[in-house]
Amino acid sequence: MSPYIPILGVLFFSAALLGVMILLSLVVGPKRYNKSKYMPYECGIDPTPKAAGGGRFPVKYYITAMMFLVFDIEIAFLYPWAVAFDQLSMFTILTMIVFLLLLCIAYYYEYRRGGMEWD
Repeated sequence: MSPYIPILGVLFFSAALLGVMILLSLVVGPKRYNKSKYMPYECGIDPTPKAAGGGRFPVKYYITAMMFLVFDIEIAFLYPWAVAFDQLSMFTILTMIVFLLLLCIAYYYEYRRGGMEWD
């Protein structure tokens, strides 16, 4: 028996379950739609029209996005490292220390640009 057959079974089962849930939501879900459901929502206020060039976003949006990416990548790399910490070699530990130092540089850049100040 191939070791991939259980994996394929789980994938097939999850795909079938997904299909059943989508079909059930179409059959059982609400059918009443109104004009307000199709309007864009911006924090409870009416959306403003865009400027001619598509408008400009403040740099704060990009800094916040970069901060999210730094936190996300940090967790993605640190979680497996923390789980297997007692089995790691000295080279791996030094590599992770270098990684953490690089993250500190990104945090310092965020701090200097005002990304950690919430208005």
